[in-house]
Amino acid sequence: MPRTIWKGAVSFGLVHIPVALVPATSRSGIDFDWLDKRSMDRVGYKRINKTTGEEIDSENIVKGVEYEKGHYVVLSDEEIKAAHPKATQTVDIVSFVDAKDISFLYIDTPYYLTPDRRGEKVYALLRETLIETGKVGIANVVLRNKQHLAVVMPLGKALVMNTLRWADEVRGVEYLEMKDEALNADLNKRELDMAKRLVEDMTEDWDPTQFKDTFQDQIMELVETKAREGRLETVGGPEEAVDRRSADVIDLTELLKRSLAAKPKGKAGPSEEVADPDEDGDDGEENGKASASKGKPRTRKTTGKTGTSSPRKPAGKTRKTG
Repeated sequence: MPRTIWKGAVSFGLVHIPVALVPATSRSGIDFDWLDKRSMDRVGYKRINKTTGEEIDSENIVKGVEYEKGHYVVLSDEEIKAAHPKATQTVDIVSFVDAKDISFLYIDTPYYLTPDRRGEKVYALLRETLIETGKVGIANVVLRNKQHLAVVMPLGKALVMNTLRWADEVRGVEYLEMKDEALNADLNKRELDMAKRLVEDMTEDWDPTQFKDTFQDQIMELVETKAREGRLETVGGPEEAVDRRSADVIDLTELLKRSLAAKPKGKAGPSEEVADPDEDGDDGEENGKASASKGKPRTRKTTGKTGTSSPRKPAGKTRKTG
């Protein structure tokens, strides 16, 4: 089921077409997160005073527009909100123009228009009329409190609405300041014929699926290779680090419990040893502390301060004491 982001109507003259707006594209790409290479902690963005370098609380931040170099006009949230256009839930077509007259430079974001609330017949009527006349509808629409210029055009059996860039957002060719040799080149017929033959030889049907984002494919292949090799970094902030340490303690405690449970139950003697069942006979005692080399506990004696046993434990169970 397509995801509807807006519902309203296409309107021109007295015609009213109930429609729903559905995104016609999706964005893909690699999302690189910033990490501190020393600790593998995430690096985020902060609101920083660029003069003092101090972090600023959100309640101390206001919005301003630079009126001239170094001088700003400050606007309140209420003033900005009041300037937003009023949402009308209408794609208001104000005129029709020839489709070929709209430069692709103006095309911004495409959306599908789907019929809604039994508007199928009038939807089809507009679609077929645009196809037969070669026209498209120029419209005003408000999306997410932002005013857009848009064009409504047929695409197969559907209607599409493309938001358009405003005129002052599109630069003209004169911006390039090209030389006259490029603007009014003196090309002879032989050169043009050769160029046309080359274009014809390279002409094929448009198939967008044959083109791939090679950067994304190579990055993800590299990520998969490193992951299979076990080259993964554990990432987390301060809270996650505390949780990780707690988990390590719990795992170690559980391991010790299982090791103790594997021993035959019996009454502990005055100097009974607590050892791993696979121990090779080395007592491993060093300054009263057990060594944990090779990933398993080594033998130690449970003795008190005077060298005698201190078995403060229920009979029939052994216990590791510190």
